[in-house]
Amino acid sequence: MLVDTHAHLSFPDFDNDRKEIIERLCREGVRLLIDPGIDVPTSRKAIELASGYDFIYANVGLHPHEASSPVDSEIFAELASLARSPKVAGIGEIGLDYHYPDHNKAAQQDAFRQMLGVARTLDLPVVIHCRDAWEDMLRILSEEKHSSLRGMMHCFSGDTTIARECIRMGFKLSIPGTVTYKRSLLPDVIREVSLDDLLTETDAPYLAPLPFRGKRNEPAYVRFVTAAIAEIRGITLHETAKRIAENSIELFRLPAL
Repeated sequence: MLVDTHAHLSFPDFDNDRKEIIERLCREGVRLLIDPGIDVPTSRKAIELASGYDFIYANVGLHPHEASSPVDSEIFAELASLARSPKVAGIGEIGLDYHYPDHNKAAQQDAFRQMLGVARTLDLPVVIHCRDAWEDMLRILSEEKHSSLRGMMHCFSGDTTIARECIRMGFKLSIPGTVTYKRSLLPDVIREVSLDDLLTETDAPYLAPLPFRGKRNEPAYVRFVTAAIAEIRGITLHETAKRIAENSIELFRLPAL
């Protein structure tokens, strides 16, 4: 009962062997996969892919890299329209990314707030990308807080202090393949928080876990992420997968697996 809450399976990286990738993830026991968009075209493609499989859902999003300049209001309207699809589970990925020197803080923050507004209107969870921007991220989430605000911190990379603050604000932490890397801070976080606050993802085709680091990632490898969490927590793979599946279903309000 493995779950990949964040895999870009509709990206061109999988155009040549998508069918084989899906067959392999099914054999590995992946029972739920969520494919996030990063702009209008990729959100549309994610929905198209999800429409062909009962166990695949889509997210509609605008990645902060798509906000290098102010975003036209028509983009937000189109994303809001796409998000009304019955196969859309959430809004994302959205967020802030200050890693590269040419980032536009004002444009990113405005786009983030606009997409949080879409999520509020449609009562959907948000899938948040945050890189080198935790102070502004937590401030904006606090300012935009409302009773139904919920979601996951995609590819969580913060420390235990940030983890606790995210959880306090109603967010779950999504653990990627980086948990298997030697210098990862994630094992410390995983030991300190409740299993109820954790999700699993691959972020395929990126961030492949060991022993595949440096190669194209794929959803079947979420087994290695789940196994790493199980080992850190000192519980079985079966129990870890079961609990994380329950967390995912609850957050995204999806049918039971």
